[in-house]
Amino acid sequence: MRPEFTLPSSSSSSSADRRLNALVRHLATASMVSQTAVAFSPTSGFHGDSVFSHVVRAPEDPILGVTVAYNKDPSPVKLNLGVGAYRTEEGKPLVLNVVRKAEQMLLNDKSRVKEYLPIVGIAEFNKLSAKLIFGADSPAIRENRVTTVQCLSGTGSLRVGAEFLARHYHQKTIYIPQPTWGNHPKVFTLAGLSVKTYRYYDPTTRGMNFQGLLEDLGSAPSGSIVLLHACAHNPTGVDPTLQQWEQIRQLMRSKALLPFFDSAYQGFASGNLDEDAQSIRMFVADGGECFVAQSYAKNMGLYGERVGALSVVCRAADVASKVESQLKLVIRPMFSNPPIHGASIVATILKDSNMFNEWTIELKAMADRIISMRKQLFDALHARGTPGDWSHIIKQIGMFTFTGLNSKQVEFMTREYHIYMTSDGRISMAGLSSKTVPHLADAIHAAVTRMS
Repeated sequence: MRPEFTLPSSSSSSSADRRLNALVRHLATASMVSQTAVAFSPTSGFHGDSVFSHVVRAPEDPILGVTVAYNKDPSPVKLNLGVGAYRTEEGKPLVLNVVRKAEQMLLNDKSRVKEYLPIVGIAEFNKLSAKLIFGADSPAIRENRVTTVQCLSGTGSLRVGAEFLARHYHQKTIYIPQPTWGNHPKVFTLAGLSVKTYRYYDPTTRGMNFQGLLEDLGSAPSGSIVLLHACAHNPTGVDPTLQQWEQIRQLMRSKALLPFFDSAYQGFASGNLDEDAQSIRMFVADGGECFVAQSYAKNMGLYGERVGALSVVCRAADVASKVESQLKLVIRPMFSNPPIHGASIVATILKDSNMFNEWTIELKAMADRIISMRKQLFDALHARGTPGDWSHIIKQIGMFTFTGLNSKQVEFMTREYHIYMTSDGRISMAGLSSKTVPHLADAIHAAVTRMS
């Protein structure tokens, strides 16, 4: 309703009266606007459900959800063998001494600034990462046929590579091993690729189904993309032998299949950086093209720093340069440019021979402790007379062991022994210690004998 004001009579129409009349009209108009604004307030009509009330609660991530459940358990004997992160013999997270040294050096360098990096990241980091994975004497590097871009750990490297392939490669199908890391199909699907699987693991032998692998890749359409775990296959811990890798290489090259390597464990599997990169170097040595996603989460313990690299090996230097220009167009709208700190740590270590040597010693110590845990668990099960052949525990390699336990047995171990792992029976050997091996062996023995 319009407010009522008393206007002066016409007999007093002086200059002051005209100004007063104008003020009254202004106030009346302002009052109406204010009332209208209240009546049509953006929030005034929302007295019921949220516009997002239809959103369904998403399930916990099958891997990270294990830690969520573990954290809620008050038991003093609980054990988390779900997430792939290294732990010391005391069950604590480890920051490598060489990493602390590198960080201190960076901290002491007062010339360092926090400016944006280029889209492709730190040039020195990229150069050193390529050298680490392909070898210092790699012809591909020498001939400038490799382009390397800094990404957000292994996951980000896979995603950038996948989006590039979805835009620029003639085949849109990628074959991934069955089983594989749970995030692989999500990364590739959301990037725009069609995901199919090839046989890899044989549950009866708890080893590789090599014949099935050859048959499935042999029947894949020419030019298809194939995801390969460079070493320490996740989740099975089962790797091809060098002879088998050579057969895989010959088959893939004969059908023009494009290799996309996921290298998350270089040096962490065997304790030797060069040995764990042999599969990749075999494919690069033949002059063919391939993609490689690298992560420094495990081998430098830089889990939360999200440090990785994507390398694309091309047949010619000018092609590599054009590929890099297009990778920039993938990265720019995705995360603009990568973070500076973690990659600076890596570059500091890789470029200094003394620090590099110190890193390899610490890296081997981590790998050796995991190998020791395998032996201790195998011996403990053998001593208890646990039914079955458990030799796969010491035959498998890397951070994970595919125990062969089924989902009911896993559920039993969680309920009765407070041991947490993924439902497929995968356990992180890096989460074990000499003190917790007996508890795990007791739980496995009980699960196998009572829940078979």
